Amino acid sequence: MTAPALSPYQEELRRRLLAAPVVPAPAPWRNVFGGPAAVGGLTGVGFGVDPATGHDLVMVVSTQGHGVFDAVTGERIARDRDPEDDGPDGTPDLSCPWIGPLAGGRVRVAGLFGGGLHSTSGDGWTVDVEAPDWPHHRVLLSDNGGGWHRPPHTEGWWHVFHSTWSTLRAAGFSPSGQTLAVATSSDLTLWTRRPA
Repeated sequence: MTAPALSPYQEELRRRLLAAPVVPAPAPWRNVFGGPAAVGGLTGVGFGVDPATGHDLVMVVSTQGHGVFDAVTGERIARDRDPEDDGPDGTPDLSCPWIGPLAGGRVRVAGLFGGGLHSTSGDGWTVDVEAPDWPHHRVLLSDNGGGWHRPPHTEGWWHVFHSTWSTLRAAGFSPSGQTLAVATSSDLTLWTRRPA
């Protein structure tokens, strides 16, 4: 069975995405790590809030254990190389126990086993994941409500991430809308709107 042909409109959108270079996220966003942070065997990510600082926290679940990062400073604030609970795949709500400042609670994890992160920030920012050259995924950040596919096609959106080396696990905002995360099978990239 052959795939149906794309309409001229769809083909133009595909060409536009294929031609879009990866660019830095616009102000007020800044890359927390200065690029992707290596996390081998990453299977998923989840968000929480540090009760001491109010910063978003990112819990990373991987085949190498669990880690928690401060999403404003990039500091790894907790690490468990051999957690009792391996991850969210055996739980109906895709959650696993927190470590670090939120130990005792549970975090919902989006990634290999399902789930998802917020696709909007709550104040106009939107993230879209597109795959015009599947299996490679492109992450688009927009400030116009996700209108990258509407005319004039050149304003209000940025191609901020292109996964050509690893499998995309999850992309989206924290519940606060202040952090954008892109997780692949090998790394984590974070952007924040909060000053360091």
